[in-house]
Amino acid sequence: MPEPTDVSVTLAEIARLAGVGRAAASNWRRRHDNFPMPVGGTDTSPQFSLAQVERWLREQGKLERIGQRERLWPQFEALGDRAVMGIAIAQAGKRVLAGQSGGAASANAAPPGPTSGLVEQTVEIAQREGGRQTFDFLLTRWLDAHVRQISATPAPLARLMVDVAAVVGGDRMGAPTILDPACGAGGLLLAASRHWTVTSPGSAPPVLLGVELDPTLTALATVRLGFAATEGIDSPFGHSRPSVDIRDGDSLRNDPHGDAQADVVLCNPPFNERDWGHEELATDPRWVFGLPPRTEPELAWIEHALARLRPGGVAVVLLPPAVASRKAGRRIRGALLRAGALRGVIALPAGAAQPHSVSLHLWILHAPEAEGGVSPRQRFFMLDAAAVAPGAAKGAHTIDWERLPSQVLDAVSAFSWEEGSVSATGRLPAGCLALPVMDLLDDQVDLTPARYVPETAAGAQLKLHESWSRFDGLLHDVGEYARELSRIDLSADGDSVTTVTVGDLDRARALSLSTGQAPSADLLKGDVLPEGAVPVLSVSDLVLDGLPGGWLSGADVLSGLQAGVLTIADPGDVVVVGVERAFRVWVQVDGPLVLGSQLYALRTDPEVVDPWFLAGCLRAPANVRQASSHTSSSARVDVRKLQVLQLPLAEQRPYGTAFRELLAFEDALLALGSVGTDVLRGLGDGLVAGRLRSPRRASSNG
Repeated sequence: MPEPTDVSVTLAEIARLAGVGRAAASNWRRRHDNFPMPVGGTDTSPQFSLAQVERWLREQGKLERIGQRERLWPQFEALGDRAVMGIAIAQAGKRVLAGQSGGAASANAAPPGPTSGLVEQTVEIAQREGGRQTFDFLLTRWLDAHVRQISATPAPLARLMVDVAAVVGGDRMGAPTILDPACGAGGLLLAASRHWTVTSPGSAPPVLLGVELDPTLTALATVRLGFAATEGIDSPFGHSRPSVDIRDGDSLRNDPHGDAQADVVLCNPPFNERDWGHEELATDPRWVFGLPPRTEPELAWIEHALARLRPGGVAVVLLPPAVASRKAGRRIRGALLRAGALRGVIALPAGAAQPHSVSLHLWILHAPEAEGGVSPRQRFFMLDAAAVAPGAAKGAHTIDWERLPSQVLDAVSAFSWEEGSVSATGRLPAGCLALPVMDLLDDQVDLTPARYVPETAAGAQLKLHESWSRFDGLLHDVGEYARELSRIDLSADGDSVTTVTVGDLDRARALSLSTGQAPSADLLKGDVLPEGAVPVLSVSDLVLDGLPGGWLSGADVLSGLQAGVLTIADPGDVVVVGVERAFRVWVQVDGPLVLGSQLYALRTDPEVVDPWFLAGCLRAPANVRQASSHTSSSARVDVRKLQVLQLPLAEQRPYGTAFRELLAFEDALLALGSVGTDVLRGLGDGLVAGRLRSPRRASSNG
């Protein structure tokens, strides 16, 4: 049992405390008989006593000391609710901030409630270990714990966006008024504060304005920027610090900074938020370039940013790549180009921010100082940084953040951003183009840089190198899986084993069978899954690329479930495709999934049937053949006729483990084939382009 004043921690927390990966912590638990026993949680996510873990780590020589901040976080995590945790962190930070500003941190007691004691404890620890350090530690942990619900702009990307705005704005920028109309936890404004507080000595300090719909994020952003202002980042202004004004509200529907005029707008708006107010804002005066379609919320944010800029002001907005090419937005894109309001697009490497699998774009906007539109010879800036410095789909840590900003800023600095510019100054670096605006005003108005910027030899070589690295890694994985699977002994006599059908198990209530249905609500599509939305999978999606082809909002899913017109596969359910040409079976592990027609969800009784055992039995090719019916051109699989070995639960589990390893082996083989195709394509394209570097050419160039 945990000690009276103890808190519980997960294996991930133990790994973080010891400075190792989660796999190492899992290995400790398996290899050491004296590793602390779980005190709570589940089999898949056990929790342990922090005090017991600390003693064990010290005895093993794996830890010298756990700081007080590390002890705090599990207590915040134990609060459970995201908003309650965030508000408690903000309350503690506010009180510490008041003390650092000349007041007393303890002057205002924490409001009564379940978090008051924790807030008091946090204030006490912050006074010993540093107020800002303690707040930043807790905020970082909170953001990491809720990364699926909160899309924060990574600090390196925030700095890059600020630097781009500063270069485009030029010397006239001074110490500006900076607005973020969807500021979240304040990451972009924090980067702006650091930039203009340090780089504008002798000027008035910058004014930081923010709007955020989530009150919890508003509170956290206010405290975060308050610390930045009081501690000043070595501000040259003495007691003259940045002004901070963060307000609750909906920037599109009812902007609380509606009268503000900014020199710089920085924004990472919510993606694919269809309920942005299209109908109620139809006659809004901000839509100078046209009313954004309901399916183009990002263009509403673009026009909002331009409406909040002073003449000559600059905006840098992070957007999904589809905004540059979707058919519904081509008229507004054309109007932005003709007015000279949209001046450039930068394609970032995949992994720069959420969603990490997508190459996001930076749109560079400029509020014209005079009417009259763009010159016929005006040029448009395009940079394909994704080709120059490719990232990876695994996350922002795969990007070279020391190299990427310099490449982007070199290109941005080489382009002439002055009003009425007709050409670039100097030679533009690789991966960058200055295109006549009129060349872009065709029927599509596609502003995707990759469509126009030729791939550089260095970029192609880097992509090929990354493909080879992935190929080597997958080849190693395939070998490891093969060695494990080759140890499986299949010499036992299976003649005495009987089978039952899925229908038999359903009637015996060992599992429940649910049939997928076509969603009644309009299926929404987009690059990013918004918070609360649930992906929708159909047979046609599986035939195309295996990925969900759209999603439904949380409200649509809830109403569909209540009306009985939706089928959801939850984690742990077995999903079966009831069409022979697309037949697949898997255990759902990545969150809920809406199933279309001819897809089935099997939810097992965990005391009777192991889901991995069930999935392995169902996916056998012989099983599919005997359950298929060829009554139409598209053979269907009668899921109820699929056979399952009749074994007790204890004997099912070794089979389930073997089936799980077999599925991982299959996935690795498929991935290896896909990456191998990329390698072949990259080698072939490079050879055809004459890029083979022979020893003679290398010596002559050296």
